[in-house]
Amino acid sequence: MAAPRFSLIAENIRSLHNVGALFRTADALGVDSMYLCGYTAAPPRSAIQKVSLGAESSVAWEHRRDTVALIRELRRQGVTVAALEQTGQSVDIETWQPTWPVALVVGNEVDGVSPPALAACTPHLSIRMDGQKESLNVSVAAGIALAALRRHRA
Repeated sequence: MAAPRFSLIAENIRSLHNVGALFRTADALGVDSMYLCGYTAAPPRSAIQKVSLGAESSVAWEHRRDTVALIRELRRQGVTVAALEQTGQSVDIETWQPTWPVALVVGNEVDGVSPPALAACTPHLSIRMDGQKESLNVSVAAGIALAALRRHRA
């Protein structure tokens, strides 16, 4: 796949429903491509298709075993690869001014983006949380983040 302008990297997503929701959200927000990494399930799977409503056919995708190798490859192609993760270095996604092209990495529902993938990403981005909970479902968080990035698209 050629270097995309706007892509989503889904690392070790356990739930097929979340994978389907990521496809559907990516399609709705104009994401060029998705990379399904690690043990993230890939189409065709009925549970993915049930939630994606066919978006796995309209968003280019490929499966990659090694997330860090993919991040390095994309960075060599001039893609800014950002991790959506709360860290000590996180920048609020609403105020970040991306340099395009951009790939957003989202991680496992429980553990988030893996430490090796996180270390390979610059910057780390977060969503401001005003409530009592400090996390969102991965597909919801990805939707918020992708919408914020789309507002900044060059």
